[in-house]
Amino acid sequence: MRMCFALAKRGKGKVAPNPLVGCVVLDKHGNIVSKGYHKKYGKNHAERDALLKLKNNEAEGGTIYVNLEPCSHFGKTPPCVDLVIEHKPKRVVIGMKDVNPKVNGIAKLKEAKIQVDFVLSDEAEFLNRVFIKNMTQKLPYVVLKTASTLDGKIATSSGDSKWITSAQARAEVYRMRKEFDCILTSSNTVITDNPTMEHRFKCVLDTNMRTNKNAKIFQQGNIYVATKENTPVKNGRLDIRAVLSELYNRGVYSVFVECGGTLAGSILKEGLADEVYQFIAPKLLNDNNGLSCFNGDNVSKISDCIKLDIYEYKKIGADMLLKMRLLQK
Repeated sequence: MRMCFALAKRGKGKVAPNPLVGCVVLDKHGNIVSKGYHKKYGKNHAERDALLKLKNNEAEGGTIYVNLEPCSHFGKTPPCVDLVIEHKPKRVVIGMKDVNPKVNGIAKLKEAKIQVDFVLSDEAEFLNRVFIKNMTQKLPYVVLKTASTLDGKIATSSGDSKWITSAQARAEVYRMRKEFDCILTSSNTVITDNPTMEHRFKCVLDTNMRTNKNAKIFQQGNIYVATKENTPVKNGRLDIRAVLSELYNRGVYSVFVECGGTLAGSILKEGLADEVYQFIAPKLLNDNNGLSCFNGDNVSKISDCIKLDIYEYKKIGADMLLKMRLLQK
């Protein structure tokens, strides 16, 4: 199953709104005879990719591993479960049940007298956390990225911020962006830093249309500018949930947020972030007047802190990258 996970990850950033899926086929003797994965939206699903490589139906009497329940409805491609049944495996091992209510692949497998087992379901669900949120909440998955000193500062009091992290860390951010459908930022960031944020689709939150259309961010990619003219306003600010809903309706299934402390803090306060990626430089500003990476709430008790789960950490150049999931309150 972990081989399925590794295969599935190769489709990251290319398959949305479909899930990440990998498939491994074993013959009746337990030998691996084929592998496949969903490479791109509209292309063959993982099971079809793997099974169509077989020349002598080596899957008959064997086992098929797939990290998501095989689909049972027509979409861009025919139902995978029908092809699985045609190949007559003895057993199908699945990572997780599909949250799409249209899918009943497991029932069809059992009707065909094929044994169905589950393994590593929690890991399978984590792999497809973007798909699960898209399907169940009709909202994009939101990752909030920040880069700070060890004491949580993203700039000095005068606004100087270049460069907190290393060239290697910045290169990693450029790579990360490709995994997401959209980069979201604020008018404050555009005005202060004038970033390019190279990407195929970007969203700028600009309540009062303060940004200069000659700014670098507007010179590349498609841009959606959310303003008070096209977005509901809540407490004097754009309703971020409404912005995310609009992005989802435009075919955006994952959002990478790069912004200052005010917007980042608001997103956290409203419970709209799913994860935080934080690059931490081995530097101390040692100045409380510096700008903080998160600044959106007034909290009097440590017990009211937003809690996260660190699921990955690694050193990049001189810096540390923490990847964290937001925990439910």
